[in-house]
Amino acid sequence: MEIRKARKEDIKGISRVYVDSWRTTYRDLVPDDYLDELSYEDAEKRWNDFLYNENEPFIYVAINETGKIIGFASGKSIDEKNYDGELYSLYLLQECRGFGVGRQLISAIAKHFKEKGIYSMMVWVMKQNNSGLGFYERMGGNEYIQRTSTFGGTIVEDIAYGWKDIPEICIE
Repeated sequence: MEIRKARKEDIKGISRVYVDSWRTTYRDLVPDDYLDELSYEDAEKRWNDFLYNENEPFIYVAINETGKIIGFASGKSIDEKNYDGELYSLYLLQECRGFGVGRQLISAIAKHFKEKGIYSMMVWVMKQNNSGLGFYERMGGNEYIQRTSTFGGTIVEDIAYGWKDIPEICIE
């Protein structure tokens, strides 16, 4: 497996992982109609917009032996009083979870931030996403604040996890 910074031609593969991952991870957490209406085309637009409109955005992809994108993570600089970087997203195909891919992608994000002089980061995760909560806790994240989001008319609670010293989560 290879972890590398995403290129423009990776957006189609990133979009597939995004939509497929949402449909498996968030089933029963957000309405089925919302998940069923997700499209690869809309996701491509979303990730292109992210790369060209956010504050210093970047994406890293995980690629398997056959050259297929199996996961990705994105980050951006933020102006938040306690954190300077945001792990904006982390998505893996369901069959690729539990093999350390997520840990390697987060490490790539943390290293990128460190190279840019950013030493703290946060991530939002749905409160009902028990596997996500457990993952970020195992990665050393500390619960920070909460908010609500709306998906398909359903309000969900989100929890922010933060790392004050991201170099400690970099895998060498």
